[in-house]
Amino acid sequence: MAIIVHIYYSGTGGSARKFAEEMVSSGVVREIRAEKGNLRYEYFFPMEDQETVLLVDGWRDQQAIDAHHVSPVMGKIAALREKYDLHMRVERYVPDETAIPAKDRAFIRE
Repeated sequence: MAIIVHIYYSGTGGSARKFAEEMVSSGVVREIRAEKGNLRYEYFFPMEDQETVLLVDGWRDQQAIDAHHVSPVMGKIAALREKYDLHMRVERYVPDETAIPAKDRAFIRE
């Protein structure tokens, strides 16, 4: 069962965006995406909050998350979070595997 994690990184002076940019430019994001069980790893920027970055992180199952948490790449992530003095808020979701109800489909443009 897939698990989706939303991590909101926040800081000051644009530090959260600088963190995300360095995660990409340093190759850390590429390493994470190559980990077994990673389904998604993408950053988004809230339009109304310039000091926050949203990471949408998807994993095949809890075992994949556990393996990620003990991987060498976690040290790189922790070092960059420290470098940019970021704080985090985390939300965790298990996607609903059922089909979207017909009454909701009227609001979706594909």
